Amino acid sequence: MTTSAFHAAPLNWGHGANAFEIFIEPTCPFCAKVIGKFEALLATVDPDAVTVKLRLHSQPWHLFSGVATRCVLAASTLDHGRDRAWDVLKAIKEHREEFVLEHHATGTARERSVNGTLALIERYSGIKLADAFAQPELEGLMSWHAKYSRQNGIHVSPTFMVNGIVAPKLGSGDPIETWIAAIRDAAGNAY
Repeated sequence: MTTSAFHAAPLNWGHGANAFEIFIEPTCPFCAKVIGKFEALLATVDPDAVTVKLRLHSQPWHLFSGVATRCVLAASTLDHGRDRAWDVLKAIKEHREEFVLEHHATGTARERSVNGTLALIERYSGIKLADAFAQPELEGLMSWHAKYSRQNGIHVSPTFMVNGIVAPKLGSGDPIETWIAAIRDAAGNAY
């Protein structure tokens, strides 16, 4: 019996020198706004000039955050991993209310188990995640995302970083043109 090596696809789009990193939590209402604008952002930026990177930033007050984050990362280990991870993020966004508790503490979702949450994400995304979710190597990947956030001073989501510098003035309510202007400013308008 041979064991294939663990591989997770980076959640990167484009290959340009300018990095636009977005730290998101899958069940956060503000991150849902970002997810809703993400495809328009990708359609607007030049992939030869900009690399857009999604970073997962699990937050404990969103009680299903760890499960949702692990599902996204599990999807990244499947065939076409980056795209499968995106499909899972979109499915969570489109059904976000089912993955949050009222006032972060009450409501019917409180009765749901980890397996119930995983099954719900599988149903909404159309992607079988249970085997990938069980991979022990995902712990290291989740830890990498958490450490990367901490090392860059990221405490909340969404947070944006342009060419390695946190951009505190950018937010989920901004039009994508504001995000693109920040990338251009960081690039010295070379982009």
